[in-house]
Amino acid sequence: MIELLLKAVVSYFLGSIIGSLLIRRFTGGVDIRTLGSGNAGATNAMRNLGKGAALWVLAIDVAKGWIATGLLAPWAIPAIPPADPQLAAWVLPVCGIAVMLGHIYPVWYGFRGGKGVATLLGVALGVSPSLLVPMVLAWLIAGILSGYVGLASMIGAIALAVSLWNRRAGAPLVCFGIAAALLVMYTHRSNMRRMLSGTESRARRLWLLGTRREQAAK
Repeated sequence: MIELLLKAVVSYFLGSIIGSLLIRRFTGGVDIRTLGSGNAGATNAMRNLGKGAALWVLAIDVAKGWIATGLLAPWAIPAIPPADPQLAAWVLPVCGIAVMLGHIYPVWYGFRGGKGVATLLGVALGVSPSLLVPMVLAWLIAGILSGYVGLASMIGAIALAVSLWNRRAGAPLVCFGIAAALLVMYTHRSNMRRMLSGTESRARRLWLLGTRREQAAK
């Protein structure tokens, strides 16, 4: 139990290191949460700070998810007794959820962070790199067909949960997949409201149907 709790707490604090806020000193001290959608993630950074800043934000947010599940979860902490087998199976999924919660509700930044998608990518990478395939494919298909980055992110998270279920990854990881998908849907609740009202902006370069409509209108 001590190992599980300790790793969960460390994962949460790791998740609280927000990429966009960490690098703001290199972007003129701008708090990304005061720009655009107010989200501290890579998409808002792309729209308001440019590709370079967005890539750094994405790299940091993915890396912390990978560290939590790929390095911290399997690490045998010196002088800490390992969890019993039943609890040990929950260490990795708990670290995954904890690092996402840290990103969404960062203690260092007034509990106002991002939406957890990039960090979830890192978590999936730490669990098994092959899990990225269904996530990325689902994201691309949804994004190309709809142009909505938020919708693509939610579908990508759902694809992860379905993939873990299909692989019979075990109850702890399946529960993690479901919890992560629900968490991503919750953080995108404002996007869902805007999509329903028709006010959500689309990523024009990603939206294939939008490109075709523009070409047909010419």
